[in-house]
Amino acid sequence: MQSIYTPEGSTLRPPTLGGLIMLVGFVLIGGVVSTLLLFVILALSKGMGFEQAQVYLSDLATNPTTSPNSWYELMLLQAVNHLGTFLLPSLLYWYVVERRTWEQFNPRPVSAVAGLVLVALIVVAFMPFDGLIIEWNQNLHLPETLAPIEQWIRDKEKNLEGITKYLTTFRTTGQLLVALLVIAVIPAIGEETLFRGILQRNFSYWTGNAHVGIWLAAALFSAIHVQFLGFFPRMLLGALFGYLYLWSGNLWVAILAHFVNNGFTVFMVYLYQKKMISMNIESTESVPLLNALIAFVFTVGLLYYFRKINRPT
Repeated sequence: MQSIYTPEGSTLRPPTLGGLIMLVGFVLIGGVVSTLLLFVILALSKGMGFEQAQVYLSDLATNPTTSPNSWYELMLLQAVNHLGTFLLPSLLYWYVVERRTWEQFNPRPVSAVAGLVLVALIVVAFMPFDGLIIEWNQNLHLPETLAPIEQWIRDKEKNLEGITKYLTTFRTTGQLLVALLVIAVIPAIGEETLFRGILQRNFSYWTGNAHVGIWLAAALFSAIHVQFLGFFPRMLLGALFGYLYLWSGNLWVAILAHFVNNGFTVFMVYLYQKKMISMNIESTESVPLLNALIAFVFTVGLLYYFRKINRPT
């Protein structure tokens, strides 16, 4: 059966370096345009000037409690930024530059509902091992000569943690639903379209090796989040999504995996805050090594079974 990374038919354009440069341009322009759109939305909704909106948005990012509606405004910022930086540039490249359709992200249909449930189990089973990698990554230190850079990185991470904590503090069920949309649904579709659907496919096509393509796309997926103390665990997640896409031949499988990873975390935080469960998934306590290794072995077993049931006949 033909690889999901091989262009089908002579009328379709294969990925090119020029196309990649155009994609990067689309992403950069999309990020700028989405930011300007946010300024316009804030200026119109609050009756302020464009420059005032810029200052307001900057203050909001550093001190999210400045406004009674700041939670919803920051969520709007996240949503618009994701759509403008990831999803819309990806679709523009896919439809206009390569002249393809969404169906060509999915050369094979999803096998069965049972297969989708298996994807969710794989992602949840992987979390304890990934938690161990998170702890290890956070304890990495740069050489002494780069101590100022390391301190700057840790300060930036601490600021991001504060915003994340604020955005994942839910007072109502409505906020939970908004968070699931903004933190789980939109990033899952946009980021998987760009990193798995396009970049992983292109890297695999150019190198002639699907594994190289998966890990290159996973490294970029992690790097673009600019959270260096979480680089390796996020790269592992990206690789996990990449193999699920490779073996299933359907981008919706990778999107589902991404959604489960983000959505499960958000939902567990909500349940903990409502005192419906006693486990705090945001806890920074060490993950027991034995538990992490058992989870890793279980994940590998589930991945082996997933690959087996998705093997072309």
